[in-house]
Amino acid sequence: MLFNSFEFLVFFPLVTLIYFALPHKYRWFHLLLASCVFYSFFILEYILILFFTIIIDYFAGIWIEESKGRSRKSALIMSLVANIGVLAVFKYYNFFVDNFNSILFKINPDQLIPHWNIILPIGLSFHTFQAMSYTIEVYRGNQKAERHFGIYALYVMFYPQLVAGPIERPQNVIHQFYEKHKFDYNLAVSGLRLMLWGMFKKVVIADRLAVFVNHIYNNPTDYQGLPLIIATLFFTFQIYCDFSGYSDIAIGAARVMGFELMKNFDRPYLSKSISEFWRRWHISLSTWFRDYLYIPLGGNRVSKTRRYFNLFFVFMMSGLWHGANWHYVVWGALHGVYLIFGQLTKDIQDKAFSLVKVPFIEKGIQAIITFSLASFAWIFFRANTNADSVYIVKNLFKTNSHSFEQILGMIGENDLYLIIISFFILEVVQWLQRGRSIAAWFDAKPKWQRWGAYYLILMLILCYGVYNNSQFIYFQF
Repeated sequence: MLFNSFEFLVFFPLVTLIYFALPHKYRWFHLLLASCVFYSFFILEYILILFFTIIIDYFAGIWIEESKGRSRKSALIMSLVANIGVLAVFKYYNFFVDNFNSILFKINPDQLIPHWNIILPIGLSFHTFQAMSYTIEVYRGNQKAERHFGIYALYVMFYPQLVAGPIERPQNVIHQFYEKHKFDYNLAVSGLRLMLWGMFKKVVIADRLAVFVNHIYNNPTDYQGLPLIIATLFFTFQIYCDFSGYSDIAIGAARVMGFELMKNFDRPYLSKSISEFWRRWHISLSTWFRDYLYIPLGGNRVSKTRRYFNLFFVFMMSGLWHGANWHYVVWGALHGVYLIFGQLTKDIQDKAFSLVKVPFIEKGIQAIITFSLASFAWIFFRANTNADSVYIVKNLFKTNSHSFEQILGMIGENDLYLIIISFFILEVVQWLQRGRSIAAWFDAKPKWQRWGAYYLILMLILCYGVYNNSQFIYFQF
């Protein structure tokens, strides 16, 4: 079920009302059932994949807690193999086959391995990583093994963040399913406000930008120069508004019922370095890779050479997590190179920026450089093939006398004004978030100002939203 669908408009209030109407002891079952219904709107049969890993991880957690020595490690390995195995089969099988066949074709073109024609389960990487965090945390002793099978299943399947995160840790969420949540007006207002803002970012900004971005990136060889630059900048904002919009709706929907999920975005395009960017972008995934891959590899406790290798490897794996295609790996590797280069040149950068005597200008230059590097990397993420990304990079700054006419013809003057206004609203809200939450800012304002802002955003959504049942970008991962 899509958040930006009529079905969710009925589903969310109905599930929430029933949740508060039920006695506390039945609420977990209601949420689990609702989560199954939510996921079944995509492909019903794929719930079986979820149940397969849930059953294995549930018993693995108990086995780990009750065992000692090698037996504990065996249980953890069994759980990880099962989860990674599901990912390998459903997400990466055809990727591996394609690469193997490219080698096999040169040897014996008549003996190629056939593809497996199967649709990737929605959000597979997200709930797989969340399930893996459970057994790892039990193994590390940071989380007690969950004996209530239904509660554990709900931890994996909780519908707000089931298909695109945030990727939660068990110690942050499981205990909340045992707590009795009474309806809290302030929490409900905060959650609904966040959902409204997330919907604005999705249907008014992201989906409107997608029309232009898709046209250019699906036919990149038809364009040079400015259209490619504008499409890349538009995608930079599209993916942010699309994914952070999903996170806002997920966190807001959970908050209305009294659950608190982790923050997933923190104004990443205002970062002053790529390292800071990854502390602000998709926080639940970046911290997952930090805690479960980078630190176990040695993290910062090893030699500089090994540390650089760890960084590069982790970001390559992050790219591969996003998609079974080499252009995602290139995107991840490029961010790894950014980070390594940043560490190698830190002293030079510090001396160069020390020449700028005005802190505001210094921070502005750093933010522009970081934004430019992140935008350039998004080319490899969005391009359909590596060949397309190479073409775009080569032709990004070529001049074309008809570029502006091409852009205006594709966007339209009215849509261009709407995009500019939407960007202005987005930046104003981000500016208001400096130093305090937007919720605190709203709460400090008179009622007429608060409701005036809500009404404005709602009218923009209803009048100017793009309603084409567009999936969220990260559903494909």
